[in-house]
Amino acid sequence: MTIKMRESLVLNKLRAGENVCSFKVNLADARVVEIAAQAGFDCLWLDQEHIGQDWSILASQIWAAKSQNKDTLVRVPRGSYSDYVKPLELDASGIMVPHIMSLEDAKKVIEMTRFHPIGKRAIDGGNADGGYAAGNFKDYLRDANQKRFVIFQIEDPEPLEDLEAIAQLDGFDMLFFGPGDFSQAIGVPGDMDHPKIKEARQKVVEVARKYGKFAGTTGPLTKVAEYQKMGYQFMSIGADVLTLTQYCSDLVTGFQEGPEVNDIDKGYYDTKK
Repeated sequence: MTIKMRESLVLNKLRAGENVCSFKVNLADARVVEIAAQAGFDCLWLDQEHIGQDWSILASQIWAAKSQNKDTLVRVPRGSYSDYVKPLELDASGIMVPHIMSLEDAKKVIEMTRFHPIGKRAIDGGNADGGYAAGNFKDYLRDANQKRFVIFQIEDPEPLEDLEAIAQLDGFDMLFFGPGDFSQAIGVPGDMDHPKIKEARQKVVEVARKYGKFAGTTGPLTKVAEYQKMGYQFMSIGADVLTLTQYCSDLVTGFQEGPEVNDIDKGYYDTKK
């Protein structure tokens, strides 16, 4: 029996010139991932930088996405090489490393996350990404470099000086512009339309495309067309906590205002008649 590494939906679509939509999952229940994947999102963004998910929860969420033939992206904490490679060994389709600060920082991440001849990633092969040792060893090393993606998150002004040099490195796939932390870093928290943020957003996508890398970012649905026109192929456009918070708030408001104005559930229940 020989197991081959599964394909990445995200990479296949991006390499074909198509756009990718992602949904951020903060909640621990794997059913949230399954529901979002079932709805049609290409990628489910799981988070370990800001959320205290343990490894068993992360594993169950990755399984849930795989059950729907969708990809998972795990934003890792800035830590040891184990923090970077464990999500990949659980068979996440890719990782995103936050706050890449310089050319040297980027080089170190590549060294830790890619196998020879690109980097010096620690080898196991007995986990989900390697088919639990049921795959060909050399194929596993090659496929891990080619079928799994590494994203560098640009969310500070410091790396902009090195951005062209970073983009020319082998071993990563995407520059991802993070406007939230960038706004804080330049002293305008939450002002997503500040001229410096617009300038940085434009620079990230231009540099990425210039050197054959993909560009990703986050934003509301109303900005998708604008950002795609700029060249962003990967868009994160929602989150479970935002959706649930808004839905609950709407229900309470509708209840307080009276049933005659509350049609939040009308579409769902009409289909059940």
